[in-house]
Amino acid sequence: MDLYKILGVERGATREVIQKAYRKLARQYHPDLNPGDEKAEERFKEIASAYAVLSDEKRRADYDEFGEVSLESGFDAEEARRMREQFGQRFGTGGPFGGAAGQDEFHFGGIDDLFGRMFGGPGGQGRAIRMRGSDVEASLELDFLEAVHGGEKRLTLNRPTAEGGMKAENVTVRIPPGVDSNGRLRIPGKGGLGLGGGEPGDLWVTVRVRPHRFFKRDGRNLTLDLPISVSEAILGAKVEVPTLDGRATLTIPPGTHGGARLRLRGKGVPAARGKQAGDLLVRVQIRVPRELDDEAKSNVEALRAFEDPGIRKELLS
Repeated sequence: MDLYKILGVERGATREVIQKAYRKLARQYHPDLNPGDEKAEERFKEIASAYAVLSDEKRRADYDEFGEVSLESGFDAEEARRMREQFGQRFGTGGPFGGAAGQDEFHFGGIDDLFGRMFGGPGGQGRAIRMRGSDVEASLELDFLEAVHGGEKRLTLNRPTAEGGMKAENVTVRIPPGVDSNGRLRIPGKGGLGLGGGEPGDLWVTVRVRPHRFFKRDGRNLTLDLPISVSEAILGAKVEVPTLDGRATLTIPPGTHGGARLRLRGKGVPAARGKQAGDLLVRVQIRVPRELDDEAKSNVEALRAFEDPGIRKELLS
């Protein structure tokens, strides 16, 4: 049984290629699409079992190194390596796998006495294969405030069963406060069901966060564009700004330039999981009035006497 041939992929295939091949074959041979077809059902089980191994990094590495024996219940890769080394020493051969020097013909699955030591019987015969279930990928879309504050969401998914079918299940996903877009959450034991009593795989949830109307994330800090008037920029002011937990008062220093950043400490993403609360960074945007009467224009003209005539000198030098 070659798991790669079952899925129709090369031995060095990436995880994405393996997943794509599995999905295509699973749809083709799914029992629901082939009612009464026992051969299709058996093929579907083979495909699901192969994917359960090749989609798991550690089990795939063990399979690549030792072959089918790695699928046996109780298989221990470290013990297998020790046995392989002892086998080579026992026969006094110089090859890296216990064969003649420079050859690569040693196949671990053919050494019955090693099987006996690892599995308690010759060749592991009569032992049911016990495999961990495959990991399951899912995605979850959250509102901006849900991601910042955390909480719980219900997710409906299809979990692969040990028989190769699918089982619909509702899973509660706990959202840690401060999770960001493209963050991945691991829910242990909620992946595919194990084979032969093997433990289930894990559920990995990729988070997508919908943008907020005003706030943006910068790590644990939040940023906000704040419009202010010309008089507030020149004379200074105290203005109200929105935060995640209500309004706060921000002091605009006299002579504030457009684009200046002012900070409200502790008003960003709340503290959680040992991390401090972030800050709210407010970027000032000066709004200039569009309609002025003659008196207002005269007052603005009077400001020219106080303006810096070399305001662009450095830029043009």
